[in-house]
Amino acid sequence: MDVTARLSRFVAGCRWADLPPALRREAKRSLLNYFATVFAGCREAPIEKAVRVLGPLSGDATASLVGRTERLDLLNSAFVNAMGANVFDFDDTHPATIIHPTAPVAPALFAFAETYGLAGEELLLGFVLGAEAECRIGNAISPGHYRRGWHITSTCGVFGAAIAIGKVLALDEQHLAWAIGNASAQTGGSVETLGTMSKSISVGNAAKNGLLSALLAGDDFSGPDRPLEGERGFLRLACDEPRFDVVCDGLGERWELLSNTYKPYPCGVVLNPVVEAGIELSRDRHLSIPDIEHIEIVGHPLLRERTDRPDARSGREAQVSAQHAVAVALGRGRAELADFSDEAVADPALKRIGARVQFVDDESYPVDSAQVKVLMKTGEVLQNLVMHANGGPSRPMSSEALEEKLRTLALHGGVRRDPAPLIQAVWELESISDAASVMALARSESRAAP
Repeated sequence: MDVTARLSRFVAGCRWADLPPALRREAKRSLLNYFATVFAGCREAPIEKAVRVLGPLSGDATASLVGRTERLDLLNSAFVNAMGANVFDFDDTHPATIIHPTAPVAPALFAFAETYGLAGEELLLGFVLGAEAECRIGNAISPGHYRRGWHITSTCGVFGAAIAIGKVLALDEQHLAWAIGNASAQTGGSVETLGTMSKSISVGNAAKNGLLSALLAGDDFSGPDRPLEGERGFLRLACDEPRFDVVCDGLGERWELLSNTYKPYPCGVVLNPVVEAGIELSRDRHLSIPDIEHIEIVGHPLLRERTDRPDARSGREAQVSAQHAVAVALGRGRAELADFSDEAVADPALKRIGARVQFVDDESYPVDSAQVKVLMKTGEVLQNLVMHANGGPSRPMSSEALEEKLRTLALHGGVRRDPAPLIQAVWELESISDAASVMALARSESRAAP
């Protein structure tokens, strides 16, 4: 039951030399995907609005916004970049919890690096430990926490950001525990906000408030002794039957980031196998869209619980709508950012396809699997089963695919910069003395005056 102290002790004592090579590599892969996803979202309406509102409220403009020319203070920069990473459902996913580990942690670290200075090795170590903490805390409260309606990336991400910043501040065990305690006072985020701009707020807060939690702890801002496992601590509040042991068992031996996954499609992770199955069926010569009688989607109950949204009204809602996802896959034979836009949602042809969808729950299906069955008016049944979706644990995206994703999403976001130096810098980050230089490569170049 000594969860907070054990976790804090491990983080305080962990060194870069303790991280296996595969873990170091996965940290860089996660950061490549992070920059890709922020590029994709950097010009979206929620980011534009946040920058307009926060700009006049910002303190010293010490930290960059990925894909943009503006700078804000470190707290607001972390907030906006975390929002950008999660605007599209295109970020990384920890399969056991459905946490998106990088969005709350990386923005806090890069904002800190630009404001106070940080070596690349220090940033990577902080990132790994922050991701480890948030995912292990998530393991302890899954699946009940998410099913209850909490947005787990936000509620656990604030701990990840606090641990990451606490590590680069070189906080000792006591002060790290206070950082966790400070973070426990700032958890929040509701699944009800999915498909709306509001979802981005709690992800941004996770980065900003985690950063603040550690900075306060560094100035002896004290917290409860047992913020995680206490009688009214986060774990007991977060679910009915928390598993305290999984937070600390195997620390330093088993690393959660090694199971991190990356999405090939810009939608909720449980929709990836649906999209993949639908795209494959779109190539079947027997498929005639006007002759579809109905469509069955067979999958884990979580698929229906989170994506049964037959009346998506916006691109954001479409990102978590199985009806729209299968319609796009079958009707267009693809699933790109443009296919999850407001314009795509308004397409009457896609609406007609989505209206034919029915769900079949099957708890034997892993979360990264699904079957799409299409019953034709002729009585013929076309079906495709995806047991393990592309990008999932069994079929991870290659590093080359992640680099291409970054290049593609930089173009989508209108970033006026060659992404090649950024890609190289991420791969070489542990040997870079100034991690802030990476953010300089992630900024958009100013437009030339007319």
